[in-house]
Amino acid sequence: MRHNGRRAMPELPEVETVRRTLGPRWIGRSVVAVKIGRADFVRRAPAGPRLAALGMGGTATDILRHGKQMAVVFDDGRAVHLHLGMSGQVFVVAPGTAPARTDHVHIRWMLNDGSAVLFRDPRRFGGVWAFATVEELQRERWEALGPDALTIGTARLRQGLGHSGRAVKACLLDQAVLAGVGNIYADEALFVAGIAPHTLARDLSPEQTTRLARAVRAVLRAGVRARGSTLRDFVDADSREGSQQSRFRVYGRAGQPCRECGATLLGSVISQRTTTHCPACQAV
Repeated sequence: MRHNGRRAMPELPEVETVRRTLGPRWIGRSVVAVKIGRADFVRRAPAGPRLAALGMGGTATDILRHGKQMAVVFDDGRAVHLHLGMSGQVFVVAPGTAPARTDHVHIRWMLNDGSAVLFRDPRRFGGVWAFATVEELQRERWEALGPDALTIGTARLRQGLGHSGRAVKACLLDQAVLAGVGNIYADEALFVAGIAPHTLARDLSPEQTTRLARAVRAVLRAGVRARGSTLRDFVDADSREGSQQSRFRVYGRAGQPCRECGATLLGSVISQRTTTHCPACQAV
């Protein structure tokens, strides 16, 4: 799970991959026990027994996602929000099977078929938030987020960008503008759209905004098809790595030749994030 020593926070394709692989393992199964390894990893829980708030005794009915955030919904309406942070892994251990890694496992959900769902997070930037209802989850965690990037359209993107004087890449990284895009897929989308990352958002033409919305959807969907990007820590719920990292056009490739035109890719810093682009393919 190494890629040039870099570490990146899971973005929409990685979280969506976890959601898709976790669903068949958890939905329809009930939680018979919850084991908390670190109490402070539960960032928020409603009043009452903490284990009940985390799904004890409930049957999972759905797993939702908005942007980079995911939540398990139970049959009585409870919702448990799982945030992967920088190094979080949520994976399933089959009945009678020992997990490959037990260090840094902060929460375990024991299911009625003998399997277990483990949340492992060495760096502890992730966490769990428990809510009494989905509506409460949406109000407290998701209401401030922008539209989901996987389905972003031109009009919604234009509305989010507004007349901002920030670099367009900075806007893409702002989860209040667009939920789900981080450093990897921002660089990749801007390359596909042919837009320089330092271009001011307010200077984008309608045609450029259309291209950018289309490119965001395309790179995210490609990431989902590849089961995400594993640079260091990411695995899906089946403990499998993603493969999108082998297809990066620009991300992390500063100083190397552009795969399209051969020009040397340039590195810079925008919003305190390393940024790579092609000066020829993204001249505007």
